[in-house]
Amino acid sequence: MSLDGLQDRYVDTVLGRIRLRVGGSGPVMVFWPSLMMDGTLWSGQATHFADRFQVVLVDPPGHGDSTPLTGPFSFEQCAQVINEILDDLGVGKAHLVGNSWGGMIGGTFAALHPDRIGVAVLMNATASPAGLRQKVEYGVLTRSAQLLGGVRGPLVRPVIDAFLGPTAKQEKPEVVAAVNDSVRRVDITSGRHAVTSVVPRRPDQRGLFARIRTPVLVVAGAEDATFPVAETEEMADSIPGARFVVLEQSAHLAALESPAEVNALIDDFLADNP
Repeated sequence: MSLDGLQDRYVDTVLGRIRLRVGGSGPVMVFWPSLMMDGTLWSGQATHFADRFQVVLVDPPGHGDSTPLTGPFSFEQCAQVINEILDDLGVGKAHLVGNSWGGMIGGTFAALHPDRIGVAVLMNATASPAGLRQKVEYGVLTRSAQLLGGVRGPLVRPVIDAFLGPTAKQEKPEVVAAVNDSVRRVDITSGRHAVTSVVPRRPDQRGLFARIRTPVLVVAGAEDATFPVAETEEMADSIPGARFVVLEQSAHLAALESPAEVNALIDDFLADNP
């Protein structure tokens, strides 16, 4: 199934109107992407899983065709957005797959709403608060983007370097082009609110994640410069019974960089946790 086969759906939530792409049938699988990306990050997963699952690709708050953000948000509000999506779909629970921001929110949702989640796949994410270097770098990026009216010109390269590793940059021009296109389309005011919420204001969730009881697969990218393997592994260690896997030729957007490998990991994990 291509994304052309998915149907648009809009849901009113605590963080505004959220655009979904929905298709397939079966148990529900919700996909939430990284900052500066929309639901199309998961195109390779939608195509793979829609013959067995109802796939739901989320344009997260302030991104894609979802309503622009008017201020920062909490991770608890993001988890409430997922609750409201499930309510609108009329389903009791869903599997949740998230990348970076989506991985953090997937863990938040699993901890706070254990009755509404099947399995969780948390990719290229962290449970730790941002360090000083990351706060400074993202602060400079957002201020510069505000002045330039968006992520363009000299700002594109730092974003590419944060998201993609040498394998994608050297061997996968279509992935580089997709990230370029996505970040250029970000509404800069919404992007600033989202970055502020997910980077400098990011909470320490390691204690919260210790409450998770659902099966969790944590995936790290060996080339991820944003959340190095050790940081993502620390997140996995905070979750009781979590499975931890490293993808050797992936960086921060594994679902886009290595879709076949990611799909195989999810398939195996679902088979082990029916």
